[in-house]
Parts: sequence; C-alpha cells; structure tokens
Amino acid sequence: MHTIWKGSISFGLVNIPVKLHAATENKDVKLRQLHKECHSPINYKKVCPVCDREVKSEEIVKAYEYAKNKFVVLDEEDLEELRKENEEKAVEIIEFVKLEEIDPIYFEKSYFLSPDTGGLKAYALLRQALKESGKIGVAKITIRSKEQLAVVRVYEDTLLMETIYFPDEVRNAKDVPNIPSDEKVVQKELETALMLIDQLTVKFEPEKYHDEYRTALLELIEQKKAGETVTAAEKNPAIPPDMTDLMSALEASLNKTKKNNVALFNFLIDV
Repeated sequence: MHTIWKGSISFGLVNIPVKLHAATENKDVKLRQLHKECHSPINYKKVCPVCDREVKSEEIVKAYEYAKNKFVVLDEEDLEELRKENEEKAVEIIEFVKLEEIDPIYFEKSYFLSPDTGGLKAYALLRQALKESGKIGVAKITIRSKEQLAVVRVYEDTLLMETIYFPDEVRNAKDVPNIPSDEKVVQKELETALMLIDQLTVKFEPEKYHDEYRTALLELIEQKKAGETVTAAEKNPAIPPDMTDLMSALEASLNKTKKNNVALFNFLIDV
C-alpha cells in the first residue's frame, strides 16, 4: 500500500511514528475525449485571453480574487514560507469525543495509519485505549499545504484517520430553498410509510452493494472491443409515472416489497 505521508501521532506526551495510506479509491471509469474524425486525444492549452497566446507554466502566478477581476498576487516564496511554518509532520490529537457526536456531513476522506519504525508498542496502546474508552481522537494535521481537522479512530484492527470539514466549510441547512416547515402529515400515510421502512430494514452489509452503472459500462466497453452487437438491458418495472397520489404510491411500493419478499421466501424453500 502506497505511503502518502510520514510523521507521527501525538497525544499528551506520547509520540507514535506513523505512515499514512489512502483508505479508499475512486473506481470511476475514466473516459477520454477524442476528435470524432480521427479518434486522436484532445489536448488542452492554457491560453491568456488578453495576450491571445499559450502561457507556459513558469509564466503563471497564484492570486486571490477578492472582487470581480481584482486580484492579490501571492509570491511563491511567501506561500512556501507559510507552508513551512504550518507543516509540522504530526497528527496532534487535541481532545477525545464520542463518534456519534459528529454528524456524517462533516466527514471528508479516510486514511489508514500504520506504525513506522519504533512505533509498534505506542500504536497498539492507542488502539486499545480507543477501543476500551469508546472514544475517538479529534486532531489537526497539515496535508498538501492545507490544515485539516481530523478524527482518529479504530477500524477493524487498524487506526483510521478521517479528515473532517471545519464548521465554516459546512453550508447552513437553513439556506436550502423550499424546505417545508409545518407541512401537515396525514397519519395514514405516515403509518404506511413506516410499514414500508420496516419491511425494507435490513442489517447493513456493504459487500452486497455494487456500482451497477460502472459494471454495465465496463461490459459495454468489452462488447465494443470484441465487436459484438450491443443491446440495451431491460429496466426493472417501476411505479407508473401517472401515480401522483401519495397514498397510492406508498401502497404500491408496499405491495411490491411484499411480493419480492414472498418470491424470495419461496425461492429459499425450493433451495
């Protein structure tokens, strides 16, 4: 597993040398853009619209736009000095909290932490302490010149660090338009919705979920490579689009779920 960062976890006077590894990966199928006529990949150039010419990397500077078309240019030397001042190679645990106190909206990206040379004993100590206390550590870390808030917790038998958003990076839910405030809910509709939720409630098993679009896209690519005839797959029957009555839609969903459960039960008996 590729190491993307080396440093240490510190809490109190304890210091644990660690390595950081990405815990997740993006498996999106990346498609290139080609010229339709000759199938050559399309290239992109950085062009200055005023000078009307391509700009080389060494001619580009960074700037902050504080008003429309008004910029403060930042020298690379200033940025580098700022990075050095803030880039301590440490995950500093500030305090400990309960995981359920943090809303999932705050979570950003996950990283595995592995012990580096000389860190096995302290790593195992922190892992066991987190397990027995039922707490997670709230920490700060600087990754790629950006200070991040993070939490350190135990995942299976490994310490996991998850970067989380700062509070001012999470937009205010009150700014979301058209949210009903005191919309009256019909009791019968609520009871039916609760029955539907109850019938669809299962134990979470992540391994049973798959990216069906990615699978279909890869199959399509393989068929195209092999020169096969491509046929569209049949869609699953859905609730008729003209069913605008909420109660009817709920009952239809409930009936569909019951039929699926009966079919599954009969299948299991046959097996």
